[in-house]
Amino acid sequence: MKFEVIGNKFYRDGKEFKIISGAVHYFRNMPDTWVDIFKKLKAMGCNCVETYCAWNMHEKHPNEFDFTNNLDIASFILEAQKQDLLVIVRPGPYICAEWEFGGLPWWIQTFDDMEIRCANETYIKYFKNYLSHLFDEIRPLLFTNGGPIIMLQCENEYGYYGDDKTYLNSLYTTYRELGIDVPLFTSDGTQKDNLLDGAIEGCFTTLNFGSRVEENFKAHDELYPNSPKMCMEMWNGWFDAWGDSEHHTTSASDYAKTVDDMLKRGSLNMYMFIGGTNFGFTSGANHYEKFAPDVTSYDYDAILTECGDTTEKYFAVREVIKKYIDHPLESVPENRKKLAYGKVSLTESAGLFDNLNNLSSPIFSNVPKCMESYGHGYGYIAYRTRLNRDYDDIPLSFESLGDRAQIYINDNLIGVLYVNDDNLSINITAKEGDILTVLCENMGRANFGAKMMRKKGIAGRCLLGTKIHFNWEVFPLPMDNLDKVVYAKSNSNEPSRFYKGEFTIDEIADTFIRLDNFKKGFVLINGFNIGRYWEIGPQKSLYVPTSILVKGKNEIVVFEGDGLNGDLVVEFTDKPALNND
Repeated sequence: MKFEVIGNKFYRDGKEFKIISGAVHYFRNMPDTWVDIFKKLKAMGCNCVETYCAWNMHEKHPNEFDFTNNLDIASFILEAQKQDLLVIVRPGPYICAEWEFGGLPWWIQTFDDMEIRCANETYIKYFKNYLSHLFDEIRPLLFTNGGPIIMLQCENEYGYYGDDKTYLNSLYTTYRELGIDVPLFTSDGTQKDNLLDGAIEGCFTTLNFGSRVEENFKAHDELYPNSPKMCMEMWNGWFDAWGDSEHHTTSASDYAKTVDDMLKRGSLNMYMFIGGTNFGFTSGANHYEKFAPDVTSYDYDAILTECGDTTEKYFAVREVIKKYIDHPLESVPENRKKLAYGKVSLTESAGLFDNLNNLSSPIFSNVPKCMESYGHGYGYIAYRTRLNRDYDDIPLSFESLGDRAQIYINDNLIGVLYVNDDNLSINITAKEGDILTVLCENMGRANFGAKMMRKKGIAGRCLLGTKIHFNWEVFPLPMDNLDKVVYAKSNSNEPSRFYKGEFTIDEIADTFIRLDNFKKGFVLINGFNIGRYWEIGPQKSLYVPTSILVKGKNEIVVFEGDGLNGDLVVEFTDKPALNND
């Protein structure tokens, strides 16, 4: 078996081949949905599926690797092969993807000599170790070994970021040394400088764009006239950030025309076929002039919805693809069932500060430091100190915050600071012996651009008045195990509390939870973190996949940081609400 790049064409076992692919991220979709997604991909006329790999999920702590459940990339690829699909793998180590830190693990920030995405010795050491373990999973599945993987990508959109060819060449060499013997490629923006800085010898070049095929290939045609013409990310939608006025959508007919134009030219990978979900604390952020954290849903207005339903865009593209294949299409599978379980009351409550010692072990710190310096990557972090004297309307100020800080005196919320505020300062009035707490939330590391290495928590000097206040207790709060939270029967609506309830169901199906009476926090269903919510929208519901539900009693836990807008009631519906609706 052989998959080759010869001149400007792809060849499969000696025959010219046009790649018609769709992007599916295994880590954003539950394993029990993979087959349904692949069947719909095949029924649309695609012959290939593409996926990124998330280093930060596979290696949450140094040299501790996880390839289970929705991180089981080998099973994902084998399921694709069973549906007669080829596979393109984009391992990173950097992926962007609107994913936390662009897929890089947070802990690489803890090395003093670290510089990412360049020929930094420490960075190279760790990404080589990651790739070694990842490639052990996928090497048996290469096309040359009888598997479906036809090609791999080196890095990702590097021409937007840097110009270190030594680094790019070290990646290429690492791939080959680790036994990757299928074609390798790079993908970049369409401008000449993107290609010149992002391309390397040994990898053919592909482009990322969403429209205007001929215009976007001008630089590529000039620089690489004898190279395959492939759009590796043909964007069919866009992502949403918290506070956007509306959910991003694009025209089905316009996208279908772009697909047609590209297939006349060559091959393509549609980004995304299904976006899926940023479960837990995995959503990334953009950070240019302002910090813009992404919402939990990665619906993307893709060809399938977040929960896997077909769309107008699906059928429009399907009609186009029919013109480029020589076999009849399979029937389109029915969409999976959705159920509305109705309203559920949350009957138990627990204060965060009452449970600090249950959730975390305090670390003494002379001054507050960034989250990463305490060996902590995701979730929240609380800094507490006892005041030595009275303070009357004195500013508490921060050099840098990542990303949002709630300020408490004796567990009473007195204000909130956000990284985008013009002034990271708040005046406090307190008595000697009062407890000052600063509760910081990591809302997602930047996944693109020059601010990716920005730290979380209190990431610079913290001043009380004009002076440094010393002697703090620091409580890392990853929120990844809430079993030790102590609840009581309560209807309290104080901020920063956990609320718990139960609901009983006879039939399991996908559903969506609305939290209209809540402001900002995250939700666990049966211990699984389905993601963040925030009243500012545009996302107003969270997707609850079938696989985390059970027949009979199910548990829901809501962590609310800002206080309530109404009763302690949530509602399970059968429709998503992604557009401030």
